Amino acid sequence: MKRREFFTATLMAVCALALKPAFANHGDIEELVMSDDEWKKKLDAQQYDVLRCEGTERSGTSPLLKEHRTGVFKCAGCGLDLFKSDAKFESGTGWPSFFEAIPGHIQTKTDSKLFMERTEYHCAKCGGHQGHVFDDGPKPTGLRYCNNGVALTFEPEKKT
Repeated sequence: MKRREFFTATLMAVCALALKPAFANHGDIEELVMSDDEWKKKLDAQQYDVLRCEGTERSGTSPLLKEHRTGVFKCAGCGLDLFKSDAKFESGTGWPSFFEAIPGHIQTKTDSKLFMERTEYHCAKCGGHQGHVFDDGPKPTGLRYCNNGVALTFEPEKKT
């Protein structure tokens, strides 16, 4: 390998590490790493836009807004449990909202894209973008995890 190619490859690797989001609240969950092509094969176009490109679905479009059964809301990218159904509430925002996440199952970072600082959260396992958390939610936490519905799946509680 030529010296210039070596330095270029090294610089690119350092930049990639520096540009990787710095998340807080990382627990003991093993990270799922997939290539961009693998994600594109696994997810539909809207899921890919939200989970991998930090997009936002249109308000009021998620069928999960009307989901009121007992169960668990999971990351659509990797299946990690993110929210229990008893933490879901009607926020009036048009997105599924929760007042509490399952401890250690999300990571947060500061998002300054809209010329203001917001707290963005991602799945702790696959890094998939879920939404933003605000401090205008109900008791007992006062938080509102405003989630993109396409970033979630719902698994109803199994009746025995």
